[in-house]
Amino acid sequence: MKKLNYTLTLIFVILFSLFLYYAQGNFSDYTLRILTLIPIYAIMAVSLNLINGITGIFSLGHAGFVLLGAYTSALLTLEPFQKEISYIIVPIQPWLLNLHANFLIATLAGGVVAAIFAFLIGWPTLKLSGDYLAIASLGFAEIARVLANNVISVTNGPLGLKGLPNYTNLYWAWGWLLITLIAIISLIKSSYGRALIAIREDSIAAESMGINVFSHELMSFVFGAFFAGISGALYAHWLTTIDPRITTFGPLLTFYVLIMVVLGGLGSITGSIIGAGVFALMFEYLRSLEEPFDIFGVHVPGIPGMRMLVISAIFIFIMIFWQKGIMGRAEFSWEKFLKLFGIKVKKTSIVELYMKKEGDVE
Repeated sequence: MKKLNYTLTLIFVILFSLFLYYAQGNFSDYTLRILTLIPIYAIMAVSLNLINGITGIFSLGHAGFVLLGAYTSALLTLEPFQKEISYIIVPIQPWLLNLHANFLIATLAGGVVAAIFAFLIGWPTLKLSGDYLAIASLGFAEIARVLANNVISVTNGPLGLKGLPNYTNLYWAWGWLLITLIAIISLIKSSYGRALIAIREDSIAAESMGINVFSHELMSFVFGAFFAGISGALYAHWLTTIDPRITTFGPLLTFYVLIMVVLGGLGSITGSIIGAGVFALMFEYLRSLEEPFDIFGVHVPGIPGMRMLVISAIFIFIMIFWQKGIMGRAEFSWEKFLKLFGIKVKKTSIVELYMKKEGDVE
């Protein structure tokens, strides 16, 4: 069964890569931007789900890690002459002026910087729990945003960074999502992952079994923050302009990602991807509600923020009638998928495998 899973997964990845190649050459620019946004949101959602859903840490500071990744990568990919003309209020720090790297190095640097700050923030705050931890992590995200708004010689303050290279395309975004999934799923299926799930279910019982709860929670926090930083780098070079407004990297972004996670199913990696896809599509296609339109002969003027009102109403409806989300804590499996078409896969027990190896069973 394991060999079949690997084979079917490889076939799916190849077919999906061919689809992306076709899309790159045949889809409109608007459709391509949405297809690129989905994996960026998915990386944010999967990395937050590792912290909140798998480990059971109630963190609301994800936007701070996304911001760190975005600004770190942006400062590395901007050319020196672009930095000189962009910093109008206060000149850029001299050590930052000639600092330059390609997109891959800049993206990794964004993840590493986010992970370092996650370690520094997580060391004291993870000794808290519940609402206290949520408030502390939310405070960190707001501190990061306010610093980005005021440390003008580094971040260019409220003017932000503009003219970023449009590096984030289908291949970069979906490629990083694949790497994120491989890394996080491998972690979850390891002994560390099983320990994280045990901590989520009952931290006291897990500690009594010899699991170091604090170190495992810190590892999960840092691991999730690293990929949040990666998503921030991709997001910055998808937007091509970033600033520290509350609507860009503020608490609103954390709540967007939290909606994706809860919509897909808290604790389900598959659900996070589905939730990110649904949210991205709704967020873009409901934009039409903010423009004037006619319905049943009645003219409705454009109402700014209407799409978020609709999304929030849908979210409330799901929380009332579908509390576990789309997937609950279930994950996609090829076995369940094949069952939909009436194909049953025979499982081989460990005993049978051992006997076959010994030659006792043909």
